[in-house]
Amino acid sequence: MPVLATKVASTLEGIAWELVFVDDDSPDGTAAIAKRLGRRDARIRCIHRIGRRGLSGACLEGALSSQARFVAVMDADLQHDESLLLPMLKTLVDDRADLVVGSRYTDGGHAASFSAIRRRISRTATTWSRRLTGVEIKDPMSGFFVMRRDLFDELAPRLSSEGFKILFDILVAGKGRLRIAELPYGFRPRLFGKSKLDLRNGIDFIGLLLAKATGNAVPLRFFSFMLVGLSGVAVQLVSLWQGLALGLSFPMAQAVATLVAMTSNFSLNNMLTYRDQRVSGVRMIGALLSFYAVCSTGALSNVGVSSWLYASRPVWWMAGLAGSVVGAVWNYVGSSTFVWKRR
Repeated sequence: MPVLATKVASTLEGIAWELVFVDDDSPDGTAAIAKRLGRRDARIRCIHRIGRRGLSGACLEGALSSQARFVAVMDADLQHDESLLLPMLKTLVDDRADLVVGSRYTDGGHAASFSAIRRRISRTATTWSRRLTGVEIKDPMSGFFVMRRDLFDELAPRLSSEGFKILFDILVAGKGRLRIAELPYGFRPRLFGKSKLDLRNGIDFIGLLLAKATGNAVPLRFFSFMLVGLSGVAVQLVSLWQGLALGLSFPMAQAVATLVAMTSNFSLNNMLTYRDQRVSGVRMIGALLSFYAVCSTGALSNVGVSSWLYASRPVWWMAGLAGSVVGAVWNYVGSSTFVWKRR
C-alpha cells in the first residue's frame, strides 16, 4: 500500500485526489497500515469493514464514501498500471466517455502474467459477460476502470454488493447507455497479497450471471446455495454407492449418505455461500444441528407438496419438480434465518 500511495501521488501530481482503501478485516494488518498512511496524508483514508466481505461491496462503499467528480476502481497489489490513471481521467474530463476501462485484451494490452489455466478461465468469463451485457467491449471483466461519479451514484442502487466483478454489474445496470472507452495496459505479476480468484469467486460469478439473467429477481446467494446443493447430490450418490459396497442395507446406506451430503453442504455453504457470516469453533455444532433440522423440514415439505400435487393432478415430473422447488426455497430461507444469522 505505501508503494501504491507513492505511485498514485506521483502520477496525479497537481491534481486533487483522495485514496480510499477498503479492508474486510483481513488478518494481515492492512487496515493498520492504511490508517498509518492516512495519519501522514489526509488524502488517504481507510474503510475497515467488520462482518462484511466481497470485492463488489467493498468497491461500492469506497466509491460512495468519496466526494470526487470521478471515481477509479483498482487493486492495491500493483497489478494495475497506475500511470494509466491520467489518460483515463483526461478522457472523462474531455467528455469523450462516461466510463473508461483499463483493458488487457484491446490492442496494446496484455495479461502475460496469467497462467494458462487462469487465461482460459478469464477468456471464457469474458465471452459470457459480453453475451449477457450486450456491450461490445474487449474486457468487461476488468477490475480497473474510472467513471463519472454522478453516473456511479445513479447506478449504485441496482448493483450487487456480492461477487467480485463490479464492472460487469455496472455494464448490465447501464443497459447500453454508457459511453465506454478502453485504454490498453499490461496486467502486472502479483507482488503482494493473494489472488482473489478462488472457488468462492467462481461460484459468485456463476451466481451473478444467473442473477442478472433473471433481472435480479433471484439473489446471487440463492444461486450459490443451489450450486452447493447440486454438489451435495453427487456426494450423496457416491456415499450411497460406498455404503452398499460395504454391505449396508439400502435404507441404512441411504440414511448415512443423506447425513454425509447434508454435512458436506453445511461445510461448503459455511465456507462459500455464507463466508461473510461464517460460524466457527463450538458454534459450528449448534449451526450444524440447525442445518440438519432445516434440511429435514425441507425434505418433509418436498414430499408433502409433491404428494399433494400428484394426488390432485397425477403428472409425476410436475409434482416432483414443484416439491423440489419448495424444498430448495425452504432450505435457503431456513438456513439464512436460523443457521447463518447476521450477528
